[in-house]
Amino acid sequence: MKDLLRSFPRVMGIVNINDDSFSGDGTLDIEAALHQAVQMVLDGADIIDVGAESARTNREAISPNAEIDRLAPFIEAFSAACEELQPRDELQIWPPLLSVNTWRPDIVAAVLKTGKVDIINDIGGLVEDTNARLCFEFGATLLIMHTVGEPKVPHLTQRYENIWETMMEFFNDRIARARRIGLSDDQIILDPGIDFAKQRDDNLSIYRELERLVACDLPVLLPISRKTVIGEVLGIENPADRDAGTIACLVRGLVAKADIFRVHHVKAVADSVRVIAAIRH
Repeated sequence: MKDLLRSFPRVMGIVNINDDSFSGDGTLDIEAALHQAVQMVLDGADIIDVGAESARTNREAISPNAEIDRLAPFIEAFSAACEELQPRDELQIWPPLLSVNTWRPDIVAAVLKTGKVDIINDIGGLVEDTNARLCFEFGATLLIMHTVGEPKVPHLTQRYENIWETMMEFFNDRIARARRIGLSDDQIILDPGIDFAKQRDDNLSIYRELERLVACDLPVLLPISRKTVIGEVLGIENPADRDAGTIACLVRGLVAKADIFRVHHVKAVADSVRVIAAIRH
């Protein structure tokens, strides 16, 4: 997996099966969510990241039953739909990978038991080891995101003396724990967690010095899409209007040699990646 993810810039499309996504693109209609995912794959997505619960901290957490009831039919339908599709080009990962964005171990166990999920996008920051152990048991890849505290809890007052020192200490600990459990470097992805328990200057510092995380020699996912920090820099309140800023973050990530870019507007990013790659080579 590591070599596959690092061989070419990869695009991860975001599918939200909820009615309170911060970017306004969520839906509780499984068919509509499947249509979104299929279109993203046709546009060049290498990975689809599906989540059933908004990460917004001004919303109550949904129940585990509600989360799995949203995810299970999508996982089955997406797997079947991909059998009828063709890759955009020879650069795209095929068949596309499926990632589930969650933090509850019960949900992780349930989706991995389907045998159709490749990546667990753990937005909980691996506070304890259950999700890593489940990934080891089922042979899945674990995406470790930097954050502080529990999901669904606002951290608007979080401050760091040095965001990089704190973040690298976090990743060194989580990588060591994942390896002790038995996960290989082929099964670990790092995510700096833009906007999660971070302020504007923290986020800009992460983009500015991203090479420091890339130097860990593990795949790095950069969440660039429509982020709050983009809105703060440009004075744009509506997340759907931040795609130009998203492309700017993409270019910065490509310069730093990040590996995966998590986005809503897959076509714009996949097209940009291919043009920049052609210019380079």
